Amino acid sequence: MLYAILCYNDEAAVSAWSKDEEDRVMAQLGAVQAPLAASGRLGPVARLMPTTAATTLRKGREPVVLDGPFAETKEQLLGFYVIDCESLDAALDVARDLAFANPGTGSYEIRPVRTFAPNNVVS
Repeated sequence: MLYAILCYNDEAAVSAWSKDEEDRVMAQLGAVQAPLAASGRLGPVARLMPTTAATTLRKGREPVVLDGPFAETKEQLLGFYVIDCESLDAALDVARDLAFANPGTGSYEIRPVRTFAPNNVVS
């Protein structure tokens, strides 16, 4: 089963990291990613650009395009992982490893992923 691990944190705190701290955190996260990649269980990983680079399309009778994120929150979605795990418990273990590797506060949202192929086949 594929799971998405959505990484939330305070964007201002993360962008205030020094280069040394950034490098240390990336090395720690790389150590969590390496065994997943080696076993073929690591899918796409993305670090999102800051919310100041975001654009939101708000649905309605007439869609409206807004600068920035729509939600006002204390934590922002900073990135995500897609991993292949046999169970939710296994995905939670990976999320715990990521949380341990990443300093500060924040949260990890784990969701099963359903993929859609161009011919509408759902897996």
